[in-house]
Amino acid sequence: MKVQGLHSSGNVRLAADIGGTFTDIALFDDKTGQLTFSKTLSTPDRLVDGISSGVVKAGSDYASANLFLHASTVAINTMLERTGAKTALITTDGFRDVYEIGRINRPDAYNLYFQKHKPLIERALCFELKERVRADGEVLTPLDEAGLAALSEKLDELGIEAAAIMFINCYANARHEKRAKALLTKHHPSVFVTASHELSQEYREFERCSTVAANAYIGPKVRRYIGEIDDHIRKAGFHGSFLVVQSTGGLYESEQAQTQCVRMLESGPAAGVIGTQSLCRRLGIKNAIAFDMGGTTAKAGVVYKGEALTTGAALIGGYAKALPVQIAMMDIFEVGTGGGSIARADDGLLRVGPQSAGAQPGPACYGQGGEEPTITDANLILGRLGADRFLGGEIKLDVAAAERSLVKIGKPLGMDAIETADGILRIAATTMSYAVKGVTTERGLDAGDFVLVAFGGAGPLHAVDVAREIGIRNVLVPGAPGVFSAFGMLFSDLRYDYVRTHLMQLADAPFDEIEAVFKELEQNGREAIAATSVKPHKVAVKRALDMRYVGQEHPVTVELPMRVFQKQDRTAIKLHFDNDHMQRYGTSAPNENAEIVSLRVTVAGLMSKPPQEKIGKGTSTPPKSASTGTRKVWFDGRFRNTTTYRRTELVAGNTIRGPALIEEHASTTVLLPGDRMTVDDYGNLTIRVAGAR
Repeated sequence: MKVQGLHSSGNVRLAADIGGTFTDIALFDDKTGQLTFSKTLSTPDRLVDGISSGVVKAGSDYASANLFLHASTVAINTMLERTGAKTALITTDGFRDVYEIGRINRPDAYNLYFQKHKPLIERALCFELKERVRADGEVLTPLDEAGLAALSEKLDELGIEAAAIMFINCYANARHEKRAKALLTKHHPSVFVTASHELSQEYREFERCSTVAANAYIGPKVRRYIGEIDDHIRKAGFHGSFLVVQSTGGLYESEQAQTQCVRMLESGPAAGVIGTQSLCRRLGIKNAIAFDMGGTTAKAGVVYKGEALTTGAALIGGYAKALPVQIAMMDIFEVGTGGGSIARADDGLLRVGPQSAGAQPGPACYGQGGEEPTITDANLILGRLGADRFLGGEIKLDVAAAERSLVKIGKPLGMDAIETADGILRIAATTMSYAVKGVTTERGLDAGDFVLVAFGGAGPLHAVDVAREIGIRNVLVPGAPGVFSAFGMLFSDLRYDYVRTHLMQLADAPFDEIEAVFKELEQNGREAIAATSVKPHKVAVKRALDMRYVGQEHPVTVELPMRVFQKQDRTAIKLHFDNDHMQRYGTSAPNENAEIVSLRVTVAGLMSKPPQEKIGKGTSTPPKSASTGTRKVWFDGRFRNTTTYRRTELVAGNTIRGPALIEEHASTTVLLPGDRMTVDDYGNLTIRVAGAR
C-alpha cells in the first residue's frame, strides 16, 4: 500500500463515505498504484464540504478523478429521524389502510405499553383510486384517469412534495402504475413520483407499500443531496462517472440513486462488508463477520463460504416499530453504539446510547462544547486513547472535560469517573455483541466459527471485548481500519437485483416458464449495465429461488448454481432448499413437498480492483522504531503499564502479546492481557483472543 502525494490527472478513483461523525476518503491511482486515505469531521450543515476537505487533505482534487464513488447515511437518517417530505400515498380502491394496519407484529405479548409502527405517511394523505388487476395480471377494472386528474388537483392544494403509487397486484401487471405515474409526473413535474413496481415486483402488499412510501418520503431530500454533490464536483473540475453504493454493496448511477433512493439506505455499512469479502478472498478466509464501529453506530454483516450474505427485505427502525423495506440489501444488524454514543444515568441505572453526540458538538473531550459523556470519553479516561495522538495528533483531546462529564453521571450512581468509564465500555461491548449475534446465531450460524474483521474508527478499540463476549477466537484488523468502508467501495462492482413473484409447486414447475422469467430479468440487468457510464470487464449472473414447504407462509431464499436449471434437476433444487432451511431454522422436511414463491436474479458488472500488496518481513520481535513508550491503561480492574506501538513501523511476522495498544492515524487496536497478535504478510493484525467464552 503506497501513500504519498498528488495523483496524475484522470487516473484516480475517489471514494467518499459520509458518516454521522466522520467523513472518510479513499483514493486509488490506477496508473501509479498509489493508495491514499484521509478522515475529517463530517459537516452536517453542508455535507459536501466534508468531502471536499477530505479530498484536499488526501492531497488530491476532483479534477484528478475519473470515478467518484459515494456512500452516505442521508437516506436512512431521513427515514429514522422522520425529516422527509410531505408525502401522499395513492392506492387501489378499498386498500387505503394496508399501510396503517401492517402485519400487527407483537414481539412482546405482555408489554402493556407496546406501540405499533408509525407510518411515514399519515392516513389523511392516503388516497384511493378505482382500478383492479387480478393476481394473474388480468385487468378487472380499468384505471380511473378522471379520478386521478381530480386527485392530482387535490395534491396540488395540499402542497404535496412526493407521491407514492402502490396498486394491489401491480407485481403481476404494472400497466396501471406506469400510466398513473406518467400522468402525475406530467401534471406535477416538481413532485417526486415513485411507483412500487419500480422497486419490487413481489407480492405482499404491505411490504411493497412500505417500500414505495419510504422511497417517496426520502426521495426529495436524497435527490437534492445527490444533485448538490454532483453539481459541486462538476464545477470543481470532475468529468468522470459518479456512482453510488447500494445497500447490496453494488454500485449504480447517481441518476438512478435520485429516483430509487431507498436502494442506498445501508450504503456505508454495505461497502464495509464488500471490503471484508475482498480481504477474505485474498487471505483464504471462508467465514468472517464484518464488524464496523464508527462514531454513531456499530454494524455487523457476514461473509459465509466466501460470499457476503444478503437479504430480500429488512426492517428499518427496530423490530417492534419497524417499517419493512422489500428490496435486496446486505444482511446487516445495527445497534446505536458508536464512539459518540452518549452515556446517562436513568432511574438509577447506567445506560449507553442510542443518542449520539455526532460531529457537533461531539464527545466532551473534543472541546467543542459537548458536556455529555460518550464512549470516546470513557476510552480516553481509561488510557485506551492517547490525548495527544487522536487522528494522528490532529485533534487534541481534553482529559479534564471527559472526566467532568463522567463524574456528572457517575455521582448519582455512587461511582467515580473510572468506575463509570469502565461500566460504559462493558455495556457497550454487550450491546455490540447483539449486532454480531443478530447476523450469526439468529441465522443458524455459530459465531465462534467466524473471524471477526474489525474496522471503523472505534472497531479495533472494542473488537476483542466483543469477541470475548460471544466466544470468537480470532480477530483481524485490516490496514487503515478507520477508513475501511471507503476502501471497500474500491472493490464494489456494478450490480442490479431483480425479483418476480411466480407461485408454483416444485414437483410440476414448468422449467420453460422459469427459464423465460430468468432470461427476461437477466436481460434487464445486462441492459442496465450497458447503459452505465462505466464499462465493466465482465458481466456475471447469479440465480436464486424463494422457496417454502407447502403450507408455510414465509420462504427461504436459496442460491442455486446454473447447472440445476440446465439439467432441470428438481431433486437438486429440493436438496439445496432442505439444507438451507435446516441451517436457518434447525429443522427440515425432506419428505414434504416444496413450492417456489419468487425468482431472483443478480447481474453484476465486474470492475478492476486495486491490488493488495504485501509488506516487508521481519522477525517476531517488533523493530525498536515501532515502540512509542508506555502509558497506564485500565485492564481487569486496575491500571497497568501498557506498551504502545506505531502500526506503520510494524512488519510481517512481528508478534505482540497483550496488554498492548497499537496506534495508527484513525484508530487504535487494543490487545487485552493474554491476547496474541501477529502481523500477516499484507500488514493485517491477526489476533488470537484469550479467554473467549
